[in-house]
Parts: sequence; C-alpha cells; structure tokens
Amino acid sequence: MGDERSVDLEAAGRDRRVSDVVEREESRLRSFIRRRVADPRDVDDILQEVFSELVEANRRFMPIDHLSGWLFRVARNRITDLFRKTQAEEFSASAGRNDEPLDLGAVLPSPRAGPEAVFARKALLQELARAINELPEEQRRVFVGHELDGRSFKEMAAETGVSVNTLLSRKRYAVMRLRDRLRATYDESLKG
Repeated sequence: MGDERSVDLEAAGRDRRVSDVVEREESRLRSFIRRRVADPRDVDDILQEVFSELVEANRRFMPIDHLSGWLFRVARNRITDLFRKTQAEEFSASAGRNDEPLDLGAVLPSPRAGPEAVFARKALLQELARAINELPEEQRRVFVGHELDGRSFKEMAAETGVSVNTLLSRKRYAVMRLRDRLRATYDESLKG
C-alpha cells in the first residue's frame, strides 16, 4: 500500500510540474507561435498540441533536459506541419485547374509569415525556375505562355495550330511535374 501511495504522490508531483510549466511558458509560447502563424485558431490549436505532447511525455517518463527549448522545438515542428499541410492543400487545389492560371501568391509561403517562410519561399522560387527549365519544350512553352505570360489557350492554339485540348493536356502534365518537384523541395526546405 505504501508503494501505491508513493507512486500516486510522484504522479501528482509530475502533474503539478507540468501545470507550472504550462502556466510559466504559455504566454511566451503563444507569442512565438503567433509571430509565425496568422490564424488565431491555428495558434490555439498548435499551443494545445504542444502542451498535449508535454503531458504525454510526462506520462511516459520521457526525460527532457531543457524543457523550455523542448517546448519551442515542438511548437516549431507543429508550425512546420501546419505550413506543409496548408501549402500542399493550396497547391493541389490551385494546380488542379487547367483553364485558370495558378495563383502563385496562394501557393508560395508569405514573406510576412516569418524567417522560415522567407527561406521556404526563396527555395521554392529557385526550384520552380529550375523545374520549369527542365520541362519538355512543349510543356514548358504552354506553361510559361499561360501561367507567366497570361496568354489564353485559344490565343496559343491560333498561333501554333495545336488544339486547345492538346495545350490543356500539356499544361496539365507540366503542372503535375512541377507540383511533385516543388512538394519535394518544400519538404526539404522545412527540414533544415
């Protein structure tokens, strides 16, 4: 019976330490997340995930040497996860339409989202330029004409003698290649 009481007291002490950490670090952590995430609901969700992970680590008796640094590292990882998920969804939705130009502003990370986003944006733009240059000539011509030059498919079809459907197909293949290439680059830029 004494062993059970000792375990209960130890668990209560760990829970109290977690509560103290949450109270002490919540404001700093929320500010850290808010500087990197625009949507207040996402800020709250990430903060909740960080503290949930702390509770889980506490339950598993996971040793954490520098608790404050650990919390901020977990927060950064959750922000990265959110960023990847959001960008992948926006890119997939935007890249799926062949008849409308891609909204690169919606696809690329906003430079106002913090230093990680600026780095990711720069890496993606550099990779986009490389990837466009590596497209087969016919796909590159259609993609650049429609996406970058703002030309219509009808206009390009009249100029080249290639049907609109063929041009749409070429652009679709170009977008699929670019999407795969940018997703890999995006994932790599956020690992660093």
